[in-house]
Amino acid sequence: MSIAEIRQTAEHKMLQSIESFKGNLAKIRTGRPNPQILDTVHVEYYGSMLPLSQVANLTLLDARTIGVAPWEKGMGSKIEKAIRESDLGLNPQSQGDLIRVPMPPMTEERRKELTKVVRGDGEAAKIAIRNLRRDANEAVKKLVKDKLASEDDDRRSQEDIQKLTDRMIGEVDKLVASKEQEILAV
Repeated sequence: MSIAEIRQTAEHKMLQSIESFKGNLAKIRTGRPNPQILDTVHVEYYGSMLPLSQVANLTLLDARTIGVAPWEKGMGSKIEKAIRESDLGLNPQSQGDLIRVPMPPMTEERRKELTKVVRGDGEAAKIAIRNLRRDANEAVKKLVKDKLASEDDDRRSQEDIQKLTDRMIGEVDKLVASKEQEILAV
C-alpha cells in the first residue's frame, strides 16, 4: 500500500465518521419536529421487531406535529404503544387511520442537556478521527521501516494527514455549533 493510498483510505474513513456523526445529530431533538427522531422506535410486526419507518409513513403535519400513517389497518395500536413506550417522552394520539405525535416544547433545562449530548457526540467523532490519523501515521511508519518509503515521505505524509485531520475536526466543530444553535433557538 502506498502513502497516497493510506491517505486516501484515512480521508474516506474520516468522512464516514463525519457522516455517522451527522446521522446521530439528526436524531437529537430540537425545537421543531423531525420524523428521523422516530428512527429508534421499533414495532412488533408478525413476530419480528421492525423500525417504525418500515411499517408506516412518517410526515410532518404542522410545525409541532409528526403524522404516522400505518400501512396496515391493525398496526395503529401497536405503533402507538411502541412510540409511547420509547424513551422519547412522546404521547401519540390516534385519529382514525392517522396517529398524531405532538412534540412538546422543550424546557431550558432539557435544551442544556441536549447541548451536552451534542458536545459529547462531537467529542466521540473527533476521537474517531484522531484514531484514524494515528492508524494512518503508523501505516506510513511501517512503510518507512520496511524501506518502501523515505523518512522525508514520512514527514510529508504526517503533515498532510495532520492537515486532513484538522480540516475534519473543524467540520465536526461546525456541525456541533450549528446543532447547538438549533437546539437553543426558542
